[in-house]
Amino acid sequence: MAEPPHPINWNLLTADEAEAEWLELNRWVDWLRKTYGLPASVVPPAWFRHSELVWELSALHLHWLCAYDPEENGSAPLGWHRDFAEARERLRDWVATCGTRLDRDRPTRQTTWPGEEPAAPVEDIPIINRDSEFVDFMMADVEQRRDAEEAFYQRLNPDTGEVS
Repeated sequence: MAEPPHPINWNLLTADEAEAEWLELNRWVDWLRKTYGLPASVVPPAWFRHSELVWELSALHLHWLCAYDPEENGSAPLGWHRDFAEARERLRDWVATCGTRLDRDRPTRQTTWPGEEPAAPVEDIPIINRDSEFVDFMMADVEQRRDAEEAFYQRLNPDTGEVS
């Protein structure tokens, strides 16, 4: 039996969990954009490179899973569509702020606070093959998580369970 939908905390996922969640979210976002004819100003091709879009789309996905669960109230899908309308406005704001577009992407600009080092210049990067770029991004994220897990376990004392 499948486990019930649950919120995804992207900061706490293991490498294996992250890979599964990236693949599932990517499938769902692709379905969402095609089903609702969403323009790149709402869901751009490189959404996965922008944490603000990942968190928003992940929350929307969870809401959709819950609204369309067979055990859910029959009016839940209407609630999802109401909330989806609000989420589209937030997504437009996030996309405008981060600057990603249909054919190019750039890292989200960060405001430098007094006393911080100035941010590096931000340059647009063309999006050549969105699917392969997603896979490369996902695999790099999974590898980074796997490296962090290995580093943690190397510092773990097997006798005491303490981290050195």
